[in-house]
Amino acid sequence: MDTNQILIVDDDREIRTLLADYLQTNGYRCHMAAEGQAMWRILDESEIDLVVLDLNLPGEDGLTLCRNLRAKSSIPVIMLTARGEPLDRILGLEMGADDYLPKPFEPRELLARIRSVLRRSHNQANHHANDKLHFLRFAGWSLDLTARHLINPQEMIIVLSGAEFRMLKIFLEHPNRVLNRDQLLNMTQGRDADPFDRSIDIQISRIRQKLGEDARSPQIIKTVRNGGYVLAVSVEAA
Repeated sequence: MDTNQILIVDDDREIRTLLADYLQTNGYRCHMAAEGQAMWRILDESEIDLVVLDLNLPGEDGLTLCRNLRAKSSIPVIMLTARGEPLDRILGLEMGADDYLPKPFEPRELLARIRSVLRRSHNQANHHANDKLHFLRFAGWSLDLTARHLINPQEMIIVLSGAEFRMLKIFLEHPNRVLNRDQLLNMTQGRDADPFDRSIDIQISRIRQKLGEDARSPQIIKTVRNGGYVLAVSVEAA
């Protein structure tokens, strides 16, 4: 099995080195960048499997870099946020991060998050490599299960984050069934929700935007009052 390559983007040299040493000790190959230009250069030159991205960076900040990366790639991103501010976490998820971790943190906690995100990503890839299904079609749209992106009715590709892909796939596998937040979080991330966890709502909002849905009256993924969400269209497997 190939060694996973992790890109650590943080302007604090001590933190970069500490994390890289720890992750390499645990079997990962690490690359380091202090800012956005170095990040893009490494992404162009190397087959990166996951990006650990600090929110506060010189020049382009982590949110901008995450948004721009997500527009062209589905590489998993774990966002590092200072002080664990709820707004920082929400913005990180809105930009397409797959997970977030507030500073300060123990390196072993980051290791656990990396393993979890990569495991979900690899399981999806392995599942579809042996699956005869290639597309799930709905309301004129298609979800490409191999390339892990959306295709709109005009045959244009819409890039999804890993978290968005997993969420939309869950809905397409359970059409016309109401799914509450606890179910969605457990099926997509394997954990239970806490009372203040808005990650599900944020991801659904992002998916609706990519589907061109009217936020006030969505027709594909509908909100069920006091119930959760439902995919309210039929799905065809191909």
